[in-house]
Amino acid sequence: MVKRTDNRIKNKDQYEALRDKGYSKSKSARIANTPVDEMDEGMGVKYESRTKNELYQKAKQVGIKGRSKMNKKKLINALRYN
Repeated sequence: MVKRTDNRIKNKDQYEALRDKGYSKSKSARIANTPVDEMDEGMGVKYESRTKNELYQKAKQVGIKGRSKMNKKKLINALRYN
């Protein structure tokens, strides 16, 4: 079976690896499209060093619902686990 990916996926190998691990299509695409400068040595995004407003804007970009009622800690958790 040939797997098809969207043209908008920037790192197709990473996207396919994440899909094979069981990640959703949207989460795999989000991770595969994260610019390298936002990554912390491959360990994830450095959210703790960002302001609440920066986290809010990222949550808005990703489409996290209820973000306006979240504090910084909840925004970080939502960005990491949604």
